[in-house]
Amino acid sequence: MRDYSESSAYPHVDDFKVMRPEYIDLEDGMIQATITIAPFKVVGRSATKAGARRAAIYESSKTYQSYHPSYKIQTPFPEEFVDQDGMKWERISPNQRSKLGDYRFIDEEGEEDYADIENMLMWDVRPVS
Repeated sequence: MRDYSESSAYPHVDDFKVMRPEYIDLEDGMIQATITIAPFKVVGRSATKAGARRAAIYESSKTYQSYHPSYKIQTPFPEEFVDQDGMKWERISPNQRSKLGDYRFIDEEGEEDYADIENMLMWDVRPVS
């Protein structure tokens, strides 16, 4: 439920979720989504339009938190999940995130690796439903 008692010039994250993004195909093969609620705008990049939109919405939550420090940014991913390529992801402990990233995964060679949420959105990682 949205708390309307906290006023701000910056729109709430939910306001960005209902807006239609403008998409641009970038030269590197990525897609950029821009969501504007004048005079504010957020930008996200990803391999797909859906991923770019999700990245832009995640950016809106980070910006909203800068206006409202008590706002808790929600991860767009579950604590543990398997993605569409069959890779298993697991959120790591908060004290390790600043050094390693937000999630741990095992790559194709069986090596453990880490990624932050921004990279996961850029790669368009999505849990299998």
